[in-house]
Amino acid sequence: MFGALLNTGTIVAGGLVGLLLGKGLPERVTDAIMKGLALVVIYIGITGLLEGENQLITILSVVLGGGMGAWLDFDGHFNRFGDWLSKKLARGDSRFSAAFVTTSLLFCVGAMAIIGSLQSGLSGDHSTLIAKSVIDGVSSVVFSATMGVGVVFSAAAILLVEGSITLLAQVIAPFLSTHAIAEITAMGSVLLLGMGCNMLGLTKLKILDYLPSIFVAAILAQFM
Repeated sequence: MFGALLNTGTIVAGGLVGLLLGKGLPERVTDAIMKGLALVVIYIGITGLLEGENQLITILSVVLGGGMGAWLDFDGHFNRFGDWLSKKLARGDSRFSAAFVTTSLLFCVGAMAIIGSLQSGLSGDHSTLIAKSVIDGVSSVVFSATMGVGVVFSAAAILLVEGSITLLAQVIAPFLSTHAIAEITAMGSVLLLGMGCNMLGLTKLKILDYLPSIFVAAILAQFM
């Protein structure tokens, strides 16, 4: 659990620093930073797409996973949870849900979170999660300065995802082959591309509805 706890701590620390800096940043500066971050997210998404080995898996994952997520209303439930936290903890901050959802997805989706948690749980090797902690800590400073306190609470999502994978590594590992990891990364990168477009205001995609696509990709990778 050391790696997951470290990653959680760096996001909280970076987020708090960002909140202090954000109060003194002009709107034109924060707007420029946000658009720049959106471009970086899109770049990360494009880079991750190259990890995929079977385009058909990605297509089927989007169709099946996206349909499932829309039917179960993942996006609606997650946003309502964010709104509830906003009322309880953020005094009605209208940006809370957007910040919480966006950064939770950004920090949790990706090969580093999955592989790092598996390494941590199976062999006690925390090196991957330590590297991810540094990256996420720096990112959370910028995100919280521009998006608000919701970024700090996204650390809970990291603790839940990475902590769960670490504790259940012995059970999960046999189902996550190298091929499956590649397809999970590619599918996660598709979501990052969509999120980057949302951040630029180009689209209004309900990215969370597509989260089941990641699990569909992992399953399909075992058979295709």
